[in-house]
Amino acid sequence: MAEITAALVRDLREKTGAGMMDCKKALTEAARDMDAAIDWLRTKGLSQAAKKSGRVTAEGLIAVASAPQKASIVEINAETDFVGRNEAFQDFVESVAKAALEVGDDLEAIKQAKLPSGRTVADELTHLIATIGENMSIRRAKVLTVPSGVVASYVHSALRPGIGKIGVLAAVEAPSESEALETLGRQIGMHVAATRPSALDVTSVDPEALDRERAVLSEQARESGKPEAIIEKMVEGRIRKFYEEVVLLEQIWVHDGESRVAKVVEKAGAKLTGFERFQLGEGIEKEENDFAAEVAKAAGG
Repeated sequence: MAEITAALVRDLREKTGAGMMDCKKALTEAARDMDAAIDWLRTKGLSQAAKKSGRVTAEGLIAVASAPQKASIVEINAETDFVGRNEAFQDFVESVAKAALEVGDDLEAIKQAKLPSGRTVADELTHLIATIGENMSIRRAKVLTVPSGVVASYVHSALRPGIGKIGVLAAVEAPSESEALETLGRQIGMHVAATRPSALDVTSVDPEALDRERAVLSEQARESGKPEAIIEKMVEGRIRKFYEEVVLLEQIWVHDGESRVAKVVEKAGAKLTGFERFQLGEGIEKEENDFAAEVAKAAGG
């Protein structure tokens, strides 16, 4: 059997919050398959945070930029939080978001876009690295558009307008743009920032994620010892609950605690056609030497 490494144990623990020895056992049972190990821990009730995507440890900034029926969001990473407070870096991140608004969200196209300085985005990034003395990278970008209506943006705890560590775009279609529609879009952005949905509607839920969830719920239900017909009903009820957790339109509106997002948008005479949520450093993990040593000791035992 392949070795269960300290790095694997550490990664699983950070994703689930389970104990180190439980993580090692899960990886052994799952033949080192990370997703299967997560499911094994959830089935045994040992995972404290199975849906956690990874500790947010990378630094830098998120920025948004808007135009009629269009908005962009970008993430630029740096090595330390100090850089995020640097005005030149903030200016650069802001300019990259504006460039994405013009050229789209293909990273290579963004890097070749010209900035007011006369340099391309790529050259400006190189200049900034040399000036500040830290490695930086343009990690991701997204542009949303609507034929009519608004693409609203929201930045949580913004350092300055349009720049922070969590940003959201919400594409809201309607016959025309209005202040009320813009307000609704911003409220949707706040909701998404708080609830972290992974899909817009039930049909857009990742089929693999749904199959995995159903398998875990089925196994949990069977441990109750109930007949298969009852188990099937139990699983379907829990799947509905799963949708309420991960599907934006099925979630309860955080602003009133009782309406579904779909009903709120429908009442406004609008249609929510897309959203994007960027959280700084999401899914990127730093080396933690002391913790790694602790894990290595446990994995070796």
